[in-house]
Amino acid sequence: MKLRLGFSSCPNDTLIFEALVNKRIDTQGLDFEIHIADVEELNQRALQGDLDITKLSFFAIAQVLEQYQILDTGSALGFANGPLFICKKDFENHISPDMPIAIPGEHTTAHLLFSLAYPEFRNKKFYIFSDIEQAIERGEVAAGVIIHENRFTYAERGFQKLCDLGNFWEQHYKMPVPLGGIVVKKSLPIAIKQTVNQLIGESIHYGKNHINEALPYIRSLAQEMDIGVMQQHINLFVNDFSSNLGMLGKQAIRTLFATAKGKKLLQTELFDEMFLND
Repeated sequence: MKLRLGFSSCPNDTLIFEALVNKRIDTQGLDFEIHIADVEELNQRALQGDLDITKLSFFAIAQVLEQYQILDTGSALGFANGPLFICKKDFENHISPDMPIAIPGEHTTAHLLFSLAYPEFRNKKFYIFSDIEQAIERGEVAAGVIIHENRFTYAERGFQKLCDLGNFWEQHYKMPVPLGGIVVKKSLPIAIKQTVNQLIGESIHYGKNHINEALPYIRSLAQEMDIGVMQQHINLFVNDFSSNLGMLGKQAIRTLFATAKGKKLLQTELFDEMFLND
Protein backbone atom coordinates (compact mmCIF):
# COMPACT_ATOMS: atom_id res chain seq x y z
CA MET A 1 0.00 0.00 0.00
CA LYS A 2 1.35 3.45 -0.94
CA LEU A 3 0.63 6.40 1.33
CA ARG A 4 1.26 10.09 0.70
CA LEU A 5 3.50 11.38 3.50
CA GLY A 6 4.27 15.07 4.05
CA PHE A 7 6.86 16.69 6.30
CA SER A 8 9.10 19.75 6.32
CA SER A 9 12.78 20.05 5.47
CA CYS A 10 13.60 21.14 9.03
CA PRO A 11 16.19 18.94 10.80
CA ASN A 12 13.78 17.65 13.43
CA ASP A 13 11.40 16.32 10.77
CA THR A 14 14.11 14.91 8.55
CA LEU A 15 15.73 13.12 11.50
CA ILE A 16 12.36 11.70 12.50
CA PHE A 17 11.58 10.33 9.03
CA GLU A 18 15.05 9.51 7.65
CA ALA A 19 15.04 5.84 8.65
CA LEU A 20 11.50 5.42 7.33
CA VAL A 21 12.19 7.17 4.03
CA ASN A 22 15.43 5.31 3.40
CA LYS A 23 14.04 1.98 4.64
CA ARG A 24 16.57 1.47 7.40
CA ILE A 25 13.64 -0.09 9.25
CA ASP A 26 11.13 -2.69 8.07
CA THR A 27 8.18 -0.70 6.70
CA GLN A 28 5.91 -3.78 6.92
CA GLY A 29 4.81 -3.65 3.32
CA LEU A 30 3.97 0.06 3.27
CA ASP A 31 5.43 2.41 0.67
CA PHE A 32 5.52 6.16 1.06
CA GLU A 33 5.24 8.88 -1.55
CA ILE A 34 7.21 11.71 0.06
CA HIS A 35 6.13 15.37 -0.11
CA ILE A 36 8.56 17.84 1.50
CA ALA A 37 7.30 21.40 1.98
CA ASP A 38 7.19 24.34 4.37
CA VAL A 39 4.84 23.57 7.25
CA GLU A 40 2.36 26.26 6.19
CA GLU A 41 2.14 24.67 2.73
CA LEU A 42 1.47 21.34 4.46
CA ASN A 43 -1.17 23.07 6.60
CA GLN A 44 -2.89 24.35 3.46
CA ARG A 45 -2.75 20.95 1.79
CA ALA A 46 -4.26 19.26 4.82
CA LEU A 47 -7.19 21.67 4.72
CA GLN A 48 -7.88 20.13 1.30
CA GLY A 49 -7.35 16.59 2.62
CA ASP A 50 -4.50 16.13 0.17
CA LEU A 51 -2.12 13.90 2.18
CA ASP A 52 -2.59 10.59 4.01
CA ILE A 53 -0.04 11.31 6.75
CA THR A 54 1.52 14.71 7.37
CA LYS A 55 3.29 17.00 9.80
CA LEU A 56 1.10 20.00 10.64
CA SER A 57 1.05 22.94 13.00
CA PHE A 58 -1.25 22.14 15.92
CA PHE A 59 -3.34 25.21 15.09
CA ALA A 60 -3.94 23.69 11.65
CA ILE A 61 -4.62 20.28 13.17
CA ALA A 62 -7.46 21.81 15.18
CA GLN A 63 -9.04 22.83 11.86
CA VAL A 64 -8.84 19.40 10.18
CA LEU A 65 -10.00 17.06 12.95
CA GLU A 66 -13.00 15.97 10.90
CA GLN A 67 -10.61 14.25 8.48
CA TYR A 68 -7.47 13.49 10.53
CA GLN A 69 -6.35 11.99 13.84
CA ILE A 70 -3.22 12.83 15.84
CA LEU A 71 -0.56 10.14 16.16
CA ASP A 72 1.29 9.46 19.41
CA THR A 73 4.63 9.80 17.60
CA GLY A 74 6.47 12.53 15.70
CA SER A 75 5.32 15.67 17.50
CA ALA A 76 7.30 18.85 18.16
CA LEU A 77 6.16 19.67 21.67
CA GLY A 78 8.05 20.61 24.79
CA PHE A 79 9.36 23.28 27.10
CA ALA A 80 11.39 26.40 26.22
CA ASN A 81 11.01 25.79 22.49
CA GLY A 82 8.33 28.24 21.40
CA PRO A 83 8.29 30.98 18.73
CA LEU A 84 10.00 34.30 19.42
CA PHE A 85 8.62 37.78 18.75
CA ILE A 86 11.54 39.92 17.54
CA CYS A 87 12.40 43.33 16.12
CA LYS A 88 15.51 45.25 15.11
CA LYS A 89 17.88 46.01 17.95
CA ASP A 90 16.93 49.12 19.97
CA PHE A 91 13.55 49.37 18.21
CA GLU A 92 11.49 47.75 20.97
CA ASN A 93 10.10 51.03 22.34
CA HIS A 94 8.71 51.98 18.91
CA ILE A 95 6.47 48.92 18.42
CA SER A 96 2.74 49.68 18.55
CA PRO A 97 -0.38 47.58 17.81
CA ASP A 98 -1.15 49.34 14.53
CA MET A 99 2.20 48.40 12.97
CA PRO A 100 2.50 45.45 10.54
CA ILE A 101 3.83 42.25 12.09
CA ALA A 102 5.27 39.31 10.12
CA ILE A 103 3.77 35.89 10.95
CA PRO A 104 5.12 32.55 9.60
CA GLY A 105 1.81 31.38 8.12
CA GLU A 106 -1.85 31.94 8.92
CA HIS A 107 -2.44 28.40 10.21
CA THR A 108 0.74 28.02 12.27
CA THR A 109 0.79 27.59 16.03
CA ALA A 110 3.11 30.61 16.07
CA HIS A 111 0.20 32.69 14.77
CA LEU A 112 -2.11 31.31 17.45
CA LEU A 113 0.37 31.94 20.27
CA PHE A 114 1.03 35.49 19.04
CA SER A 115 -2.73 36.13 18.90
CA LEU A 116 -3.11 34.91 22.48
CA ALA A 117 -0.22 37.05 23.74
CA TYR A 118 -0.96 40.16 21.65
CA PRO A 119 -4.70 40.24 20.84
CA GLU A 120 -4.50 43.97 20.12
CA PHE A 121 -2.11 43.46 17.20
CA ARG A 122 -4.34 42.97 14.14
CA ASN A 123 -2.11 44.18 11.30
CA LYS A 124 -0.51 40.87 10.35
CA LYS A 125 1.36 39.91 7.21
CA PHE A 126 2.00 36.26 6.43
CA TYR A 127 5.41 35.10 5.20
CA ILE A 128 7.39 31.91 4.77
CA PHE A 129 9.28 31.57 8.05
CA SER A 130 12.70 32.00 6.39
CA ASP A 131 11.72 35.40 4.91
CA ILE A 132 10.68 37.12 8.13
CA GLU A 133 14.02 38.58 9.22
CA GLN A 134 14.57 40.03 5.73
CA ALA A 135 11.08 41.56 5.82
CA ILE A 136 11.97 43.32 9.07
CA GLU A 137 15.28 44.53 7.62
CA ARG A 138 13.55 45.89 4.51
CA GLY A 139 11.03 47.78 6.65
CA GLU A 140 8.04 45.88 5.28
CA VAL A 141 7.05 45.06 8.85
CA ALA A 142 7.95 46.51 12.25
CA ALA A 143 8.58 43.14 13.89
CA GLY A 144 7.98 39.46 13.36
CA VAL A 145 7.49 36.03 14.85
CA ILE A 146 10.30 33.57 14.14
CA ILE A 147 10.34 29.78 14.37
CA HIS A 148 12.64 26.86 13.60
CA GLU A 149 16.38 27.52 13.32
CA ASN A 150 16.02 31.32 13.35
CA ARG A 151 15.53 31.19 17.11
CA PHE A 152 19.20 30.18 17.45
CA THR A 153 20.67 32.91 15.22
CA TYR A 154 18.48 36.03 15.42
CA ALA A 155 20.66 37.89 17.98
CA GLU A 156 23.86 37.61 15.95
CA ARG A 157 21.95 39.01 12.98
CA GLY A 158 21.09 42.23 14.81
CA PHE A 159 17.63 41.46 16.19
CA GLN A 160 16.33 41.41 19.72
CA LYS A 161 13.60 39.48 21.47
CA LEU A 162 10.39 41.24 22.44
CA CYS A 163 8.70 38.13 23.82
CA ASP A 164 9.30 34.41 24.06
CA LEU A 165 5.84 33.17 23.10
CA GLY A 166 6.64 29.71 24.44
CA ASN A 167 7.39 31.15 27.86
CA PHE A 168 4.16 33.14 27.65
CA TRP A 169 2.25 29.91 27.07
CA GLU A 170 4.05 27.98 29.82
CA GLN A 171 3.58 30.75 32.39
CA HIS A 172 -0.12 31.18 31.68
CA TYR A 173 -1.18 27.57 31.09
CA LYS A 174 1.49 25.54 32.97
CA MET A 175 1.85 23.18 30.03
CA PRO A 176 4.48 22.28 27.46
CA VAL A 177 4.14 24.11 24.14
CA PRO A 178 2.40 22.08 21.40
CA LEU A 179 3.96 23.30 18.15
CA GLY A 180 3.36 20.63 15.52
CA GLY A 181 2.31 17.01 15.24
CA ILE A 182 1.75 14.15 12.84
CA VAL A 183 -1.75 13.33 11.67
CA VAL A 184 -3.20 10.42 9.72
CA LYS A 185 -6.36 10.21 7.64
CA LYS A 186 -9.26 8.89 9.71
CA SER A 187 -10.55 7.00 6.67
CA LEU A 188 -7.55 4.63 6.56
CA PRO A 189 -7.96 1.15 8.09
CA ILE A 190 -7.15 1.12 11.80
CA ALA A 191 -4.41 -1.49 11.30
CA ILE A 192 -2.66 0.78 8.78
CA LYS A 193 -2.91 3.79 11.10
CA GLN A 194 -1.45 1.83 13.99
CA THR A 195 1.35 0.52 11.78
CA VAL A 196 2.22 4.05 10.65
CA ASN A 197 2.28 5.22 14.27
CA GLN A 198 4.59 2.34 15.17
CA LEU A 199 6.90 2.91 12.18
CA ILE A 200 7.37 6.60 12.98
CA GLY A 201 8.30 5.64 16.54
CA GLU A 202 10.82 3.11 15.23
CA SER A 203 12.21 5.67 12.77
CA ILE A 204 12.74 8.19 15.60
CA HIS A 205 14.48 5.60 17.74
CA TYR A 206 16.74 4.57 14.87
CA GLY A 207 17.56 8.16 13.92
CA LYS A 208 18.47 9.21 17.45
CA ASN A 209 20.73 6.18 17.85
CA HIS A 210 22.35 6.39 14.39
CA ILE A 211 22.66 10.15 13.90
CA ASN A 212 25.73 9.84 11.66
CA GLU A 213 23.77 7.72 9.19
CA ALA A 214 20.98 10.29 9.13
CA LEU A 215 23.17 13.39 8.75
CA PRO A 216 23.69 13.28 4.94
CA TYR A 217 19.91 13.26 4.39
CA ILE A 218 19.32 15.97 7.01
CA ARG A 219 22.07 18.16 5.55
CA SER A 220 20.80 17.72 1.98
CA LEU A 221 17.48 19.30 2.98
CA ALA A 222 18.72 21.81 5.57
CA GLN A 223 20.50 23.73 2.79
CA GLU A 224 22.98 26.20 4.28
CA MET A 225 22.25 25.59 7.94
CA ASP A 226 25.31 25.50 10.17
CA ILE A 227 25.93 22.01 11.59
CA GLY A 228 25.94 23.38 15.15
CA VAL A 229 22.56 25.07 14.62
CA MET A 230 21.25 21.88 13.04
CA GLN A 231 22.24 19.87 16.10
CA GLN A 232 20.68 22.44 18.46
CA HIS A 233 17.51 22.24 16.39
CA ILE A 234 17.35 18.46 16.67
CA ASN A 235 18.18 18.44 20.38
CA LEU A 236 15.41 20.93 21.15
CA PHE A 237 12.59 19.63 18.98
CA VAL A 238 13.14 15.86 18.99
CA ASN A 239 12.49 14.82 22.57
CA ASP A 240 10.50 12.38 24.69
CA PHE A 241 7.22 13.90 23.48
CA SER A 242 8.30 13.11 19.92
CA SER A 243 8.56 9.43 20.81
CA ASN A 244 5.25 9.41 22.67
CA LEU A 245 2.90 12.28 23.47
CA GLY A 246 1.78 10.66 26.70
CA MET A 247 -0.93 12.04 28.96
CA LEU A 248 0.81 15.39 29.50
CA GLY A 249 1.36 15.97 25.78
CA LYS A 250 -2.27 15.22 25.00
CA GLN A 251 -3.44 17.45 27.85
CA ALA A 252 -1.30 20.30 26.46
CA ILE A 253 -2.86 19.87 23.01
CA ARG A 254 -6.39 19.81 24.42
CA THR A 255 -5.59 22.95 26.42
CA LEU A 256 -4.29 24.72 23.31
CA PHE A 257 -7.41 23.83 21.32
CA ALA A 258 -9.82 24.74 24.12
CA THR A 259 -8.04 28.05 24.71
CA ALA A 260 -8.17 28.94 21.01
CA LYS A 261 -11.87 28.10 20.88
CA GLY A 262 -12.57 30.04 24.07
CA LYS A 263 -10.82 33.13 22.63
CA LYS A 264 -12.80 32.71 19.38
CA LEU A 265 -9.60 32.08 17.43
CA LEU A 266 -10.89 28.68 16.35
CA GLN A 267 -14.31 28.14 14.83
CA THR A 268 -14.29 24.43 14.00
CA GLU A 269 -15.74 21.74 16.22
CA LEU A 270 -13.42 19.62 18.33
CA PHE A 271 -13.87 15.86 18.28
CA ASP A 272 -13.63 13.29 21.04
CA GLU A 273 -11.57 10.95 18.84
CA MET A 274 -8.88 13.48 17.92
CA PHE A 275 -6.09 11.10 19.00
CA LEU A 276 -5.51 7.74 17.35
CA ASN A 277 -4.88 6.21 20.77
CA ASP A 278 -6.70 7.83 23.67
